[in-house]
Amino acid sequence: MIYKILFQADKTQSPLREATKSIYLEADSAVEARQLVEDNTPYNIEFVQELSGKHLAFEQESEDFKLTEF
Repeated sequence: MIYKILFQADKTQSPLREATKSIYLEADSAVEARQLVEDNTPYNIEFVQELSGKHLAFEQESEDFKLTEF
């Protein structure tokens, strides 16, 4: 499955909507996706969203879409 992870780059600062970034990764579950990000980055994870069907197709059309590998 493909997951979109919304995060703040710095855990020490208060979250700002304008500073929210996203990465995409492939994992077997949302729990695994969250754990991969927590183990490999200093990010403050806000939300983990599973992408499928039309939503995945829409995200794939974006020029910012690329799968992150750890």
